[in-house]
Amino acid sequence: MRAARTRLILVRHGQTEYNRQGRLQGQVDIPLNEAGIRQAESLAALVSADPPDLLVASPLQRARETARLLSRGTGLEVRTDGAFLERSFGRWEGLTGEEIHRRWPEEHADWRAHRPVLGLGVEDRPEVGERVAAACRALVAAHDGGTVMVVAHGAAITLGITTLLGLDANGFRGIAGLENCHRSVLEPLHSEPADGLMRLVSHNLPPDFPGDRNPG
Repeated sequence: MRAARTRLILVRHGQTEYNRQGRLQGQVDIPLNEAGIRQAESLAALVSADPPDLLVASPLQRARETARLLSRGTGLEVRTDGAFLERSFGRWEGLTGEEIHRRWPEEHADWRAHRPVLGLGVEDRPEVGERVAAACRALVAAHDGGTVMVVAHGAAITLGITTLLGLDANGFRGIAGLENCHRSVLEPLHSEPADGLMRLVSHNLPPDFPGDRNPG
């Protein structure tokens, strides 16, 4: 008999007012807006039909509330883990890209080029990628043959995926960011288990797309 697949599903939280306004959220703790609640409720129907074995969320309320809505009908308790916090953007949090560019043009250019931003409290890309990837590896290892679902944030998920694929979080730019309440599916690379590498099965799936159980 074929062994059960181990799956990691990474879900970005539903929309907030900062998302709608194009503001950099980082670790500012703001709630879902009405659209974000509707997005989470739409995804919840799929989750209840095929629930994971474990549901973990970032401690920020936009992720916790999304996970709580996803857990309806599953009987699952939502766990939180600070490893899945969004990337900190320091003094830039709450600002738009235009405001950042106007006040810090050189640092903004570094950020856009994926170079380290110094002196403003912006968390380095590889640091974010490794903290997210390490937590994902630990959860997957503890649930071999099961499905782990993590509700987190745009930059954290993108950098986590990049690191789980064994790519350079500073230099590689080929992973597009997830939209609100979209998700990505990964599986361990069993040929290289010691390295904790994974493969990306599906990426940026919308809430109403059901086909991630048996990708082919």
